[in-house]
Amino acid sequence: MNKISELAIIEDGAVIGDDVEIAPFCFISKDATIGDGTTIAQSSCIYGKTTIGKNNKIFSHAVIGSIPQDLKFNGEDVELIIGDNNTIREFTLFNPGTKGGGGKTIIGSHNLFMGYVHLGHDVIIGNHCILANAATLAGHVEVGDYAVIGGMTPIHQFVHIGNYAMVGGASALSQDVPPFCMAEGNRATLRGLNLTGLRRKLSREDIDALKSAYRDLFESGKPLKDSAYELLENTQNHYLHDLCNFVLKTKRGIPFERKKI
Repeated sequence: MNKISELAIIEDGAVIGDDVEIAPFCFISKDATIGDGTTIAQSSCIYGKTTIGKNNKIFSHAVIGSIPQDLKFNGEDVELIIGDNNTIREFTLFNPGTKGGGGKTIIGSHNLFMGYVHLGHDVIIGNHCILANAATLAGHVEVGDYAVIGGMTPIHQFVHIGNYAMVGGASALSQDVPPFCMAEGNRATLRGLNLTGLRRKLSREDIDALKSAYRDLFESGKPLKDSAYELLENTQNHYLHDLCNFVLKTKRGIPFERKKI
């Protein structure tokens, strides 16, 4: 049974699932879809063509789906898609996609977005991520699964952050962070593997393999892509394949200190 306040504004056409709670002074647009079991706290606004999955918890004063902060946006048909079981805390701002970026911002499931987090247009977020307070993602940023972004950290547009990666708080990131790695600083550079996160999910054998691969890639002084190709040819470990393929496909480059041979 839904619990919807009489003081909420829900436009005709909005699709509301079962067991949804909508608090006073919320706004839900006519093109929005709210999945079963989702709760929306007071004074939150759901704009535009926004699809929110099941069992999400949206806290007060969140602004979800308002038009992109992009001067090229001209009222095109764009959307924001959010998965299931996300926690979206106070004063967060999520924008939909733009025509130039495919028209969709896509957020996975089981993520925690702390207060004041901003997700710009055409952002793609995986599953089981944590974005701490005031993390700020510019347009077209992509984040893999189980990634962690520290508080007060801006991420430059088009940056990619791999699975199980971590970016330290108060960093400023302008290049890609490979999976399993940790970056920190202004400007952020690689500081090693995200060992705390890896120990929660990966076997010791896989972590040891990643440690060896990290040394070969980022500490040997050899050309980065040469090292990546060599590792790919000599391992069947799929985590190493993910790491090396990320390195080979990067467009913004990897922020690490290149050592002289």
